[in-house]
Amino acid sequence: MSDASSRTTAPIQAFVAGFVDTVGFVGLFGLFTAHVTGNFVMLGASIAETRSGVVAKLVALPVFFLAVAGTSLFLRRCATSGRDPVVGVFGAQAFFLACFLGVAVITGPFHGGDQPFAIVAGMLGVVAMAIQNAASRTIFSVFSPTTIMTGNSTQVVLDLVELTRGAAADPAARTRIGKMLPPLAAFVVGALAGGGGYVLAGFWALMVPILLILFLLLTRRTAVRPA
Repeated sequence: MSDASSRTTAPIQAFVAGFVDTVGFVGLFGLFTAHVTGNFVMLGASIAETRSGVVAKLVALPVFFLAVAGTSLFLRRCATSGRDPVVGVFGAQAFFLACFLGVAVITGPFHGGDQPFAIVAGMLGVVAMAIQNAASRTIFSVFSPTTIMTGNSTQVVLDLVELTRGAAADPAARTRIGKMLPPLAAFVVGALAGGGGYVLAGFWALMVPILLILFLLLTRRTAVRPA
């Protein structure tokens, strides 16, 4: 990808991750779709007090693993055949987000996280975000991570402190800040927008990340189209 593409792709993906994770958490009774390990915290909390959606949180991790494995196999096949993997990744993510939206809108509103269709909707969201997680570690590895912001936040703070050394500061610190800060800010904005979007439109708010991923898809197709 060009430098111009990287400046927009990572922040848009981070916005999508924050948005979808928030919608899933609010609409599916505490289910994390992008940050699936967070579901273990919710499972632990269910021991202390009764919480809905235990089944979905248990199923989310193996579904996530399978989706990551499937994405990895797809990327391997693209490498062998010479196909552009980015278009396929964006297309698959948009498809599963659209399925998440469709199931949630048609079968919702949900009154508990253990309802069968609530679980199905949640797993579709998990698959969509697993694809983004896998792509972040592979074809988009030159970008800052776009789904889990703990590492980004830590590194940005460390580098900001490093810059206080003035001329003695590591020159790479400023580069890392420029790379990690936009996705971090976009994730925060996406999370806020996801919460507000769910209040205003329920699961229909997922149209926002779907359209953003389709925008990235169309941009990529245009960029690689033969002259």
